[in-house]
Amino acid sequence: MPKLSINDKFIDFSDYGRPIASFLALHLSRLKVNAIQVTFTFFLAGIACVYCIQTHHFVLAALFLMLKNILDAVDGEIARITKHPSIIGRYLDSIFDFIINLLILLSILNIETSSKLTFLLAFFGIEFQCSIYNYYYVILRRRLNNDETSRILEFRKPISYHYENQKIANVLHALFLCLYVVFDALVLALDKPALFVRQFPKWFMSLLSLLGLGFQLLIICSLLCLGLTEMILPFFAWYSIFGLFVILIRKLLVK
Repeated sequence: MPKLSINDKFIDFSDYGRPIASFLALHLSRLKVNAIQVTFTFFLAGIACVYCIQTHHFVLAALFLMLKNILDAVDGEIARITKHPSIIGRYLDSIFDFIINLLILLSILNIETSSKLTFLLAFFGIEFQCSIYNYYYVILRRRLNNDETSRILEFRKPISYHYENQKIANVLHALFLCLYVVFDALVLALDKPALFVRQFPKWFMSLLSLLGLGFQLLIICSLLCLGLTEMILPFFAWYSIFGLFVILIRKLLVK
């Protein structure tokens, strides 16, 4: 949770790789490795995970997936350390996450007997759950730090930094919208009053973190290591019920 102050930080079950990511970012930045390079590296780690699933090397697949998860935090850490933020990197990160999630679940579908409906529900579920987490987290950052780097709905075209290509940023922004706007808009429709909540308690944010991408990948890694690949798609197909439960808790207990 690098975007929150020490007093505002909560136990984030989705951010367990942050200490390793911070360590790697510090040393990689000294080697002049930039954030975009790390973003492409985590994408390659995700592709390696997909290949290992297809070849039934499940423990190795879990290792590559965990490496991808850690590197996913390293790029942002490097951008902060070097004070070199990137609009292109921000959208590229989310687009790569979407693609890797899709390919992992497709690879599971290919080696198991789950139905296509279960696959669709699982993939929709993962993206929906992440949108729930991001929705409340963005609101929290805006309330506490006036953070404008992320928005609930990203309709406004970004203005790239002077060292970036505006046309590339525009293309990535349009692709980001195509991939995520449905999920983000759905969460907004389910709990628009949350926009007016002054502050979310730490216990609620910790509960919410069980919907974050890092925690989802931890579940996938655990099931891969246990050889329970047949459970991955059904799990995420049903896990969205927990997401709806979190929204209900917010409406009932967090005003």
